[in-house]
Amino acid sequence: MAKLIYVTNMSLDGYIEDEHGAFDWFPIDDEVFAFHTSLLRSVGTLLYGRRLYEAMSVWETDAALAAHSDLMADFASAWQAASKVVYSTTLAAVSTADTRLERRFDPAAVRELKAAAGSDLTVGGANLATQAFQAGLVDECHLFVLPVVVGGGKPGLPTGMRTDLELLDERRFRNGVVYLRYRCLGR
Repeated sequence: MAKLIYVTNMSLDGYIEDEHGAFDWFPIDDEVFAFHTSLLRSVGTLLYGRRLYEAMSVWETDAALAAHSDLMADFASAWQAASKVVYSTTLAAVSTADTRLERRFDPAAVRELKAAAGSDLTVGGANLATQAFQAGLVDECHLFVLPVVVGGGKPGLPTGMRTDLELLDERRFRNGVVYLRYRCLGR
């Protein structure tokens, strides 16, 4: 069975957005960007909430992004190669190929998707990830901890619930970002 992996960037104090909804404090460089791309290439399906999907869809809808560099072209290619499922009650339609729109998160359907998948899946977006955690569907967390404290905002991990974790891998990047890979052991 394929794994469902939660991948996110977060501040050292655990936020994916600051109090104003901004995330422009990410010190991503070529080394971190290439690592993200290699992770993306290893999965076959991306589960997104609406906001994250809209932010990421530019990797297919804005060809100028890929033209900036070979690294960006590689990321765009990897993103476009993955299937996407977008969960939204407000999005009228999707703007990218190989993308399905779902009106609600159905844990049973995600379990079936995991069972049938030939490669791992990722879940992105804090609200969607919280639903997946609550349903006991998340198998691993891949956290990119950024060297900044933002003091508040949107938490990167679910609140109000416990999940025990086992550290599987770690990596420190030259720019101070730390990658942590955990297996979810349950509640």
